[in-house]
Amino acid sequence: MTPQKSQFPILFIFLLLLSISLSCAQKHTWQEAFKVLGIAWNRDGTLNRTVQIPMVGPTPDADAKPSPIALSQDIRLSYKSKASIRLYIPINPPKNKKLPLIIYFHGGDFVLYSASTVIFHNFCNNIASEFPAVVASVEYRLAPENRLPAAYDDALNGIFWARDQALGKGGRDPWMEYADFSRVFLLGSSAGANIAYHVALRALDFDISPLKIQGLMLNQGYFGGLQRTQSEIRLKDDPYVALYVNDVLWSLVLPQNLNRDHEFCNPISGGTYLGRVFRLPKVYIKGDHGDPLVDRSILLAQFLQQCNVRLYYRFNQGGFHGIELQNTTAAQQLYNDMRFFMNDVDMLGNLNSGDLSHQVIRLPSDDDKSFI
Repeated sequence: MTPQKSQFPILFIFLLLLSISLSCAQKHTWQEAFKVLGIAWNRDGTLNRTVQIPMVGPTPDADAKPSPIALSQDIRLSYKSKASIRLYIPINPPKNKKLPLIIYFHGGDFVLYSASTVIFHNFCNNIASEFPAVVASVEYRLAPENRLPAAYDDALNGIFWARDQALGKGGRDPWMEYADFSRVFLLGSSAGANIAYHVALRALDFDISPLKIQGLMLNQGYFGGLQRTQSEIRLKDDPYVALYVNDVLWSLVLPQNLNRDHEFCNPISGGTYLGRVFRLPKVYIKGDHGDPLVDRSILLAQFLQQCNVRLYYRFNQGGFHGIELQNTTAAQQLYNDMRFFMNDVDMLGNLNSGDLSHQVIRLPSDDDKSFI
């Protein structure tokens, strides 16, 4: 009897520690993530989005008050869906020079926001004005009402619309007369960077001439995977992209029964696109080491290098996800990089000090995932 009595407190302590461990592992819930995101389920399975970031209308008139820095208008892509384009041009576009066409995909984790959300509207205004450029911002369908690949389909339709404008099909919008269809760039931030990458690969299967996509610009790409990276572990409680919130988002975005190692989330995991990567045009990748997702961009950059894709990159110390939408210095650095990337024809490489090969990313073992 003595041995049995002596084992009881040990068993009790073990069960207590196990209970504490499990409670810690499950400390975050869907309800918490939904509260952070400002979303809630409706009875019909759609989301009620309560995030209070204003949406604004286009500004087609230069005489509007307050005075705009660029002009904008909304163009419906299809009457069968809500996909549309918000088109931007400078206030005074040059008369004897064509402008590059930037097709833009906004951020929001595939679940939130719109091309008309004020932060993305102002971002496109700045690009159209500063570069200058013609900017076509695609309004794509959101998840979970429309899970991937719906956003990719809408983005591809945006490219087809630009191709039809280049061909003059159905009549060309007068603003598109300023666009140089031989100098087209795909630009995306966060989820938009994910879209830009995937839609560029999809477009390789189609004849989009005379449209010529000269490059991709991927800002703080929204990618993931089942195995945690060092930056995800180090910044798991990040106020902008907390890891538990990120996991919930991907469960809303990916097709049902697929996990985060699907190519939609993890572009270097395999899948149908890998054989096309070497055909991509030049790529610019920008990340910040204060962003939990930064290692995903580094991994993608390393992969593109291995595929002999012409690569430009910048990885800043510090920062956070979406910094260019809040910090004018960070925004100006991004604009400067984009301008250099779009105009450069011979050089390639990094836009800051250091060698990408030194950015070693270790994928932890499964034991490192115990904090979730």
